Amino acid sequence: MNFKIKIHRSATKFLSNLDKNNRKRIIEKIKNLANNPFPNNSVRIKGWKEKLYRIRVGNIRILYFVEEESSTIFILKIDKRSRVYKR
Repeated sequence: MNFKIKIHRSATKFLSNLDKNNRKRIIEKIKNLANNPFPNNSVRIKGWKEKLYRIRVGNIRILYFVEEESSTIFILKIDKRSRVYKR
């Protein structure tokens, strides 16, 4: 089952500021989420009302929310580990 992926504007902005290699690695991870929204390296974020998950690419974290009814994955935030969890 393929999921649709929607990326928040702030995540797109962060991606546009990255170097080419890191951007390519992150985009590849996001594309893989369409086939499997809960890979082995995904972790549920505790302390949030929503069921947020994260995957890591080096020191960069990708926070996302899966809406199974509409088969959509929302990429909410992409940022460095030190800043990504701040609300």
